[in-house]
Amino acid sequence: MKLLPRYSSVFALLAWSLAGHAQVDMEAVLQAKAAFVERMVTVHGFDRDEISGIVDSAEIDEQILDTISAPAERVLPWHEYRSIFVNDARIRAGVGFWTRHAEAIAEASAAYGVAPEVLVAILGVETSYGRIMGSHRVIDALATLAFAYPPRAAFFASEFEAFFLLVREEGIDPQRVLGSYAGAMGAGQFISSSYRAYAVDGNGDGQRDLWGEWRDVLASVANYFSAHGWRRDEPVVARARVTQRRSGDEPPNTPDLDATVASLRDAGYAFSTPLPGETPATVLSLEGEDGQEYWVGYHNFYVITRYNRSVMYALAVHQLGQSLLAAYAPARSVREGGQ
Repeated sequence: MKLLPRYSSVFALLAWSLAGHAQVDMEAVLQAKAAFVERMVTVHGFDRDEISGIVDSAEIDEQILDTISAPAERVLPWHEYRSIFVNDARIRAGVGFWTRHAEAIAEASAAYGVAPEVLVAILGVETSYGRIMGSHRVIDALATLAFAYPPRAAFFASEFEAFFLLVREEGIDPQRVLGSYAGAMGAGQFISSSYRAYAVDGNGDGQRDLWGEWRDVLASVANYFSAHGWRRDEPVVARARVTQRRSGDEPPNTPDLDATVASLRDAGYAFSTPLPGETPATVLSLEGEDGQEYWVGYHNFYVITRYNRSVMYALAVHQLGQSLLAAYAPARSVREGGQ
């Protein structure tokens, strides 16, 4: 899954970020590497020379530190963010992907009860359907963040540990694995712990290949959604409008379902849904191209945010999925009619 950092110390992060990033303390890096190797040997039984050689070969990449700590990364308004992922080119590419892998998509959807358009949309948003899966060596990315990025060192050390367990389990060459700057891997961008927990051998060949085997990829994404509680055929969001009864500040745009359908209506939001009044919900206020947009999210919206906690990410996945579904059905009819 794509990683959204959660920082244990906001003040430590701010201090680190405002300085760009602090100069790397190589003595501390060497000490952290030695402690990591010792843990992998004593706790997990790795060969000391082998694990030491791999860890020592990992480079501390300052570009990664700049990327993860840069405070200048601009927060886009919703309409600009949406246009990156929900556009004609990505929809066409998605229809082509769905056409090529229709059988595998249908199998994963049926097996795990997850809407097929959601599976395709996740891959479209994450890696443009497997076209852009990251160019960093995962050992460089995770070593950099585990040993030279204090705000999240413990988390990334845990992911580095999970990575070595993963490559041992799957028979992967750790020196050759590529991924994102934060160590996310494959077409679905799973971090190491998620790969170990949720990846599935979809084609029955005894391996879980999230780079080149689409049955594995699709089954794994579907399994992730199923494990996080996706509910078949339930709605994801509803467009809302505000009435004259609404008062108070704009909503905080949290994915947490802290309201209900009834309480949001009582608060002055008007929307249509078949769900009962006691259904947990959240409301979003986003900057659209023609003014403020309001959306009510339900349980399945929250589930999408388990993949990436950003509410704009979740809404983009949903809207891309709906666009793909609308475009794929007519394209399929035309193909079948011509046969």
